[in-house]
Amino acid sequence: MRAALYDHPGPAREVLRVAEVERPEPAAGEVRVRLAVSGINPVDVKIRSGAIPWPIDGFQIPHHDGTGVIDAVGEGVDGTRVGERVWIWFAARRRWGTAAEWTVVPARQAVPLPEETSDELGASLGIPAMTAYHCLWLDGPPDGLYILVQGGAGAVGHFAVELGTWVQSHVAATVGGQDQEALAHKAGAEHIVDYRAPDAAARLKAFAPRMDRIIEVALSENLQLDHELSGPGTSIVTYNSPQPEVTLQIRQWMERNAGMRFVLLFGVPIPQLETAAREITVALSESALHELPVHRFPLDQIAEAHEAVEAGVLGKVLVSVR
Repeated sequence: MRAALYDHPGPAREVLRVAEVERPEPAAGEVRVRLAVSGINPVDVKIRSGAIPWPIDGFQIPHHDGTGVIDAVGEGVDGTRVGERVWIWFAARRRWGTAAEWTVVPARQAVPLPEETSDELGASLGIPAMTAYHCLWLDGPPDGLYILVQGGAGAVGHFAVELGTWVQSHVAATVGGQDQEALAHKAGAEHIVDYRAPDAAARLKAFAPRMDRIIEVALSENLQLDHELSGPGTSIVTYNSPQPEVTLQIRQWMERNAGMRFVLLFGVPIPQLETAAREITVALSESALHELPVHRFPLDQIAEAHEAVEAGVLGKVLVSVR
C-alpha cells in the first residue's frame, strides 16, 4: 500500500516520504480500515518534528484521525462490521497512522459514522472533538452553564463551541480577528470578543459576571483574563499553553475560589475516551457538528500539508489518501 512515513524526526521536507509498505492485517480485537481522508492535528506535526518525543517502531505513518470503511476484522470482532463507514481516533499510537491507504486499529477506535456525515468532517474529529468533549464534561455535564471558549475558531475551540451549544450551554468565545469571529459565530457562540481588545474582560463580564467553565488554549497568555472572569465554582480547563511555565499569585487565586484542571488526551482513561466518542457520534447524528474550512492536499504533498499546519492556517488540513 502507499503510505506517507518517516523513520526519524525532523523537518517535514527532510523526513517525510511516500513509499510502498506491506498492507497491515488486523489482529484479534482489531479492524482494518480502507482510508479515504486523513486529518492532521498540531500534535501530529510536533511528533514528526521531534518537539514531542515519540518511539518509532521501524517507521511511523503519521496522523491519528481519519475516515474510511472497514474491510477486514480480526478474531473476536463482529464480522458484520465489514463495510461499515467509520471515523478513527488514536491510530498513530502505533506505526499505522492514517496517512496511508489502510490502517489497523482496535475495534473501539473505529467509530460508526452517520450516513449524512461527510468524510471531511469525520476526519476532523478525533483529537480535537474528543479534547473539546473531555474539557467540557471533565467537572460534570456543562448543560446550561456559562462557558468561555478561549480560541473559539481553532479546531478544539470550534468543537467546544458546538458541543456546548448542543447541550444548551451559554457559550462565549474569544477570537483573534474578523475571519475567526465569523467562524465562532457560525459555530453558535452567543458572545464573541477579540481577546486583544483592551476591554475584553469588561465585554465578557457583560455576558456573564463569572464563567462556570473556561476552556483554555493559551493559559500563559490568558491567565489574567481567566482570573478576572473566575469566581467560586469556576473551573479553568487547560489543554494547551504557548509557554511551559506560568507564575501564579496564589493569594489572588485563593480569593477567587476557582479550580484549575489540565488535560492531555493521551493520558485520559480509555473508558472516558469511549464515552466521548459515543457522545460525539450522537451529536453528529443530530447535525450538531460541522466542518471547519478545509485545506486539502493529496498524499504526495504530505510535506506541504504539514507545513500548512505549522503555518497556522485557519481551518482544518486534510490529506486525501486515494
